[in-house]
Amino acid sequence: MPIGATIGLTAAGIGIQAYGQRKAGQAQKNADLAASKAAESEAQLADFNAHIADLQAEDALERGDEQANRFRVQVRGAIGTQRAGQAAGNIDVSYGSAADVQADAAFVGKLDELTIRTNAARQALGYTVTSMNYREQARIDREKGAADIAAGDASATAGNIAAVGSIATGAGSLLGKRYGFGDN
Repeated sequence: MPIGATIGLTAAGIGIQAYGQRKAGQAQKNADLAASKAAESEAQLADFNAHIADLQAEDALERGDEQANRFRVQVRGAIGTQRAGQAAGNIDVSYGSAADVQADAAFVGKLDELTIRTNAARQALGYTVTSMNYREQARIDREKGAADIAAGDASATAGNIAAVGSIATGAGSLLGKRYGFGDN
């Protein structure tokens, strides 16, 4: 094969190789950009879920307050019923065992009210922890997205460097064939 044809085919091969390396780097960059966008979507979903968990925590506390307030009213009603029953039996409601029964009912009622509030606070804490977990996941997803972009940029740069390297190596080979460098 004549030297001109060999040089032409070698040059074409070098060009194709360099083009392929550059395209591979760009394709990886595009894939990493898509992964970054997916990570941002996941982060946005985690942010939304965190917001919902915050609302659930607020709701749990509000429901606990409402339930505790209703219970307190029921206890007061029960104590009132006790007082009325005792008074109907000609018992002095402000003295002795009658007062003790009312005080015990008030004490047990207060303990139950506090239990209701504590349970609501525990439920709210669970939602708050869930919210914090979602926010941390969103942060991690965003960091992953940033790392994906950096990796894509590095892949594109590596593809470009590889392409330039192929061209330089190929050019040296072509010059060697054309001018006989490296022939002994």
